[in-house]
Amino acid sequence: MDDTVESGLDQSHERTTADLLEDDDDSLVEGMDRWRATKYIAPFVAIGLFDLVLLLGWGLDPLWGFMILPPILFISVLGWIAFRTGFASDRT
Repeated sequence: MDDTVESGLDQSHERTTADLLEDDDDSLVEGMDRWRATKYIAPFVAIGLFDLVLLLGWGLDPLWGFMILPPILFISVLGWIAFRTGFASDRT
């Protein structure tokens, strides 16, 4: 009797970092290109910047704009990288 459990993952198709960083022309099945990643992240960047403009328009100190902008950009870049490399679609 075999007590091992198969993971169900095909080990011959493991992706490496080099695979993820290939040119956009060699599109992977799970991967996306830069344009699609930008298209998916752009609404979130727009909402974040609109929120920033709205807060500053209400009279907040401009220092708060300096405090709010980096997290908006950081999360947007993380999302772009996740979509670009296909990390967001690799849920197994």
